[in-house]
Amino acid sequence: MLAHRLLTRQVLRRSERLQCDKDLIPKEICEPKMAAAAPGVKPMGEKITVAADALFDFNKSVLRPEGKAKIDEVVAKSGRLNLEVVIVVGHTDRIGGKEFNQRLSERRAAAVKDYMVSKGIPANRVYTEGKGLTQPVTKPDQCPNKLGRAKLIACLQPDRRADIEMIGTSK
Repeated sequence: MLAHRLLTRQVLRRSERLQCDKDLIPKEICEPKMAAAAPGVKPMGEKITVAADALFDFNKSVLRPEGKAKIDEVVAKSGRLNLEVVIVVGHTDRIGGKEFNQRLSERRAAAVKDYMVSKGIPANRVYTEGKGLTQPVTKPDQCPNKLGRAKLIACLQPDRRADIEMIGTSK
C-alpha cells in the first residue's frame, strides 16, 4: 500500500511537468475532474515513544512486565485509528560492541512487534528496525564511564528502548 502511494506520487509529479495538448486531446482527458476529499476524514499520524525505563533490562530483549503494560496502552490508542502502518525501532545503550548492539536492537523491536501482534495488531502492518547504539537519548556527559559499571548501566537505562510510531486515519 505504501509502495503504491509512493509510485502514485512519482507519476503525479511527472505528469505535472508534462503539458496536455488540448487541440489534440479532449478537454475532459486533459483536465479530468478531481474527486472531492471525503468530508471529515483527515490523515492522522501519531508517534508514541514507550517509556524507556519500563521496556528492557540490560543486555536483554525480553519485555519487562512494565513494558508490556506500556505497550498495552499503545495498542489501546491504536483503536482510535484506521491503522495503516506501525513502525517499531529498537535501541540500545552504548555498552558493548556495535554489531552486538545492532542485533540486540533488532531483537528488541521484534519482541515489541510480537507482543503487539499477540494483542491483535495485524502482523503485516508492523515493520521493525534496529538502530543499535546510534540514537541515545542520554547526553555523552550525562553518564560518564567513570561511574562504575553498575551505576553506568542504571544511568543508561533510558537508551534501552523502542520507539513505536502508529500511522493511520482517524476513525
